[in-house]
Amino acid sequence: MSTKLQNMRAVRQMLDGTHKTQSSTKVAMATNEKAIEEKRQIGDIWKDEKGEEWEQRAGFKIKKGKLDEIRQMINANKMPAECPKCSQPMSKKLDSTFWKLEKHCFDCQVDFEHQLRIEGKYEQYEKDRILKNAESWLADAEQEAKEIIEAFRNPLAFANSDGTMEQWEGGMSGDEIADKIQEEFELFKTNFLEKLK
Repeated sequence: MSTKLQNMRAVRQMLDGTHKTQSSTKVAMATNEKAIEEKRQIGDIWKDEKGEEWEQRAGFKIKKGKLDEIRQMINANKMPAECPKCSQPMSKKLDSTFWKLEKHCFDCQVDFEHQLRIEGKYEQYEKDRILKNAESWLADAEQEAKEIIEAFRNPLAFANSDGTMEQWEGGMSGDEIADKIQEEFELFKTNFLEKLK
């Protein structure tokens, strides 16, 4: 019998429901009781025989692992669809900015600042906010100053093509430059904070 006729016969049997792949009976037997999957509720957490922890989700299970803490941190900082304070959709352009800063929407921030103005507390709030931002900026600047100071205390050395070492220095030694930078930065920091207060 030709291959085309065999294929046609197989298609007819499939349409009738009598093909060998449709009518064969398969029997399986579990050798242990753990092989039979338990019915679990959403949110159930369990350990398997290997000691790995699993969690049941809606329609699937997921293996708990090393990245769970990172996932939780990401989800905690992810902007929700609705503001937690006023339950309005967070769809404005500024909502994401204020979510990162204040954990609520732009409209809630406007209402908050308006209430402070009514109570006469806005000027102090603004000064505190500016001071906090300045201190944060100064912490970053101080870290950069420390890196620069460290670079001057340990001058750079370069290897030439002939194998000799060359060390670059200016008119002052690295320690003198580092001390000068540190003094100037501390003076700037003190004056800057005094002006803000």
